[in-house]
Amino acid sequence: MSATTAAASSTAEVLRFASERAQKYLAETQHGRVAPSEKDLLELGRLHEPFPESPADPREIIALLDAVGSPATVKLTGGRYFGFVNSGTLPAALGANLLAAVWDQNAALRVMSPIAAELEDVLRLWVCDALGLPTDCEIGLVTGATGANFTSMITARHALLARAGWNVEEDGMFGAPPIDVVVGAEVHSAMLKALTMAGFGKKRLKLVDVDQQGRMLAAKLPKLSPNTIVCLQAGNVNSGSFDPVAEICPRAKDAGAWVHMDGAIGLWAAASPKYRHLLRGFEQADSWATDAHKWPNVNYDCGLVIVRDAQALRAAMTMRGAYLQAGTRREPMYQTPDGSRRARGVELWAALKSLGRTGLAQLIERTCEHAQRFASELQRAGFAILNDVVINQVVVSFGSPEVTRQVVRRIQEDGTCWCGATVWQGQTAMRISVCSWATTDADVEQSLAVIIRIANESRKSAGL
Repeated sequence: MSATTAAASSTAEVLRFASERAQKYLAETQHGRVAPSEKDLLELGRLHEPFPESPADPREIIALLDAVGSPATVKLTGGRYFGFVNSGTLPAALGANLLAAVWDQNAALRVMSPIAAELEDVLRLWVCDALGLPTDCEIGLVTGATGANFTSMITARHALLARAGWNVEEDGMFGAPPIDVVVGAEVHSAMLKALTMAGFGKKRLKLVDVDQQGRMLAAKLPKLSPNTIVCLQAGNVNSGSFDPVAEICPRAKDAGAWVHMDGAIGLWAAASPKYRHLLRGFEQADSWATDAHKWPNVNYDCGLVIVRDAQALRAAMTMRGAYLQAGTRREPMYQTPDGSRRARGVELWAALKSLGRTGLAQLIERTCEHAQRFASELQRAGFAILNDVVINQVVVSFGSPEVTRQVVRRIQEDGTCWCGATVWQGQTAMRISVCSWATTDADVEQSLAVIIRIANESRKSAGL
């Protein structure tokens, strides 16, 4: 047997071994704890050792990783994880991820990976179609909404300064015409990070007051100009609420401003006939940012930037180099900040292919129904729901900040489900985010029983 044949045989054996472990892990995610126990976390100490002096058997490495790592994971792929708007992974996306890992494609240029580039060509049309956006928009596949917001802000900066006669790529920001940035008082931290990375300091932002659900008040908008970026929000990170796009967008467009929509959570609601009204007028924006590893249930990491002005996106993102010989067709690296990157479009294509238009809408609507069930049952049990449950987000208080924090801690320790703490409109609360295709009615019932029991016990121990 030649060395090459032996290596191929060994690789196949390792993949079979890893696949068996992976399938066992998936089977176990439907049972048992959602988050690791203290014992599981202590086992992580086994990974701390001096840098090995010699090679190791790949199967032994996979076995160790499974034995120590699998118990220390948070079961995002199961149906009872309701924290941070983290979704599960659709079977088609998971399978495509495994194949893409074996392919090991660099999605920078078409010549590096024809399949990665071709799938992005398809996705550009599919995503715009599903969301009801103009089909001549351009997309970029990035790591997540932070990267998508950042790419949008760099593109907006390019477009506004070019319109003012300034070449920011050549001359930089020093001495450039000023750009005003307008955001709501409930702007997401990822949007703020993107703005600061793009050179728009936090102290220079113009904050607009919001209502009790976190929605920007259109009447409080400052004076807008062609040198303004207005950042709207589709899906508040706590309440799930949507800024009044239909009121704000026409005013911004009349002023010549650039309108950007941070839709990390809520942009995909446009794919549902039942919830599309929440985004009325959103198609008038200039750029949009969203996550595919949220509602579409694609593997981490996968985000989408969508820009109306394809030329502006390419001008802001294009890299130059004598060895970077681009072809005449669309090149993936000219739509994102990254040069070399993994072919994350493979999983997104597989997920959307497996769902189709009706499946995507049903996924969105089903998770929203689960959120409504959480809210109604918790309210019936005597606990305060602090938000209008418009999509998949529920914010609940169990009384005082101390009691609410205790309830959240005990729920996480119990392991049946996982919910996170937050502070919403000055109140300490627990946030429930239902985002996974895997969540069933039984998962909701089981989780509700535990949440209500622990909340009642905690209130009783506090004398309430």
